[in-house]
Amino acid sequence: MTNKNVALAGTAGAVIIAIVSLLAATPIVTADDQPSAAAAQVKIDNFSFGPQTVTIPVGATVTWVNRDDIPHTVVSTEGVFKSKVRDTDETFSYTFAKAGTYPYYCSVHPKMTGTVVVK
Repeated sequence: MTNKNVALAGTAGAVIIAIVSLLAATPIVTADDQPSAAAAQVKIDNFSFGPQTVTIPVGATVTWVNRDDIPHTVVSTEGVFKSKVRDTDETFSYTFAKAGTYPYYCSVHPKMTGTVVVK
């Protein structure tokens, strides 16, 4: 080997060691470590929405699941979304494309209210 080849091999080895060291020090983040940006769920039970306020990123989908023994709806106070009557274990989903605050209620039981905050 010539001096030039030895120097090149030594430099390449140092670069490889530096890369391996950086990778070993970098934490690996998996999808399970991150909150889901694509979905949130609101449970309808005992004449209430839970959680009453949910905060999601733009583009996320909220799914409401009726766990109550009686029918309910999910209706935006501003006319953005409106479900049909949902019976026990039925769902309604809506994907939020714009940032904002979206209050909603159950049209069958108007005192049931909730809010989706999209950031």
